[in-house]
Amino acid sequence: MSATLAKIRLRGLAKRFGDKVVLDGVDLDVPPGTSMVVIGGSGSGKSVLLKCILGLLEPDAGTIEIDGHDLLAMARPEREAARRRIGMLFQNGALFDSLPVWENVTFGLLAQNRLSRRAAPAAAAEFLARVGLAASVGELSPAELSGGMQKRVALARAIAAQPDIMFFDEPTTGLDPIMGAIIDGLVVDCVKQLGSTAVAITHDMASARRIGDAAAMLHRGKIVWSGAAADLMDSGNAVVDQFTHGRREGPIQMELRR
Repeated sequence: MSATLAKIRLRGLAKRFGDKVVLDGVDLDVPPGTSMVVIGGSGSGKSVLLKCILGLLEPDAGTIEIDGHDLLAMARPEREAARRRIGMLFQNGALFDSLPVWENVTFGLLAQNRLSRRAAPAAAAEFLARVGLAASVGELSPAELSGGMQKRVALARAIAAQPDIMFFDEPTTGLDPIMGAIIDGLVVDCVKQLGSTAVAITHDMASARRIGDAAAMLHRGKIVWSGAAADLMDSGNAVVDQFTHGRREGPIQMELRR
């Protein structure tokens, strides 16, 4: 890596639940303006990794730096302010069923008193337009939307605060291949428009290559490979190659047989 300060820098990040070690000393650098994709099997700790950075889980050890400042060493108000710079697209959208779409999109802005309720519907329409949805969608409830539309609304909410860091948790889960490609394209466009640094976790290799500039694989609690996302299918790493090609035989299965 160059001398450029990493936007996100993880060192020795560890997390266990009882006897189960999920993160076992994760080291990862995400340069500014980069879209990093983290891949790994189910239960490999990808979501736990994001939750530790977001503050939804407290790591057992390690450092989480944003722009060179360790979040875990900050006073609580500073830590919360730093994390407000992060936009999040949750795996299943996590929309509030009881609120109309416009209020879902502007929820964070309203909660932080950065927007008045009178101005919120028009603001929501602007963000909905950026993900290819008409202003009229703002009056609907989440239950009236298709899966693809719900993902778009969730993306509109993620970009509403103009974050300089964005996280995406399995952005194409539950979508057909065409809609998955559309969502990936919107993710890439939104990240570029904001000039954000992005981290996405996925097990969808097509999505990983569409979204990512760089990629890393999490396996047995550690980053076992990192490189260009374009090299995912030809990494030269036996663990990565088995995973990306979906092979039954290989080091991952050998470990499962122990």
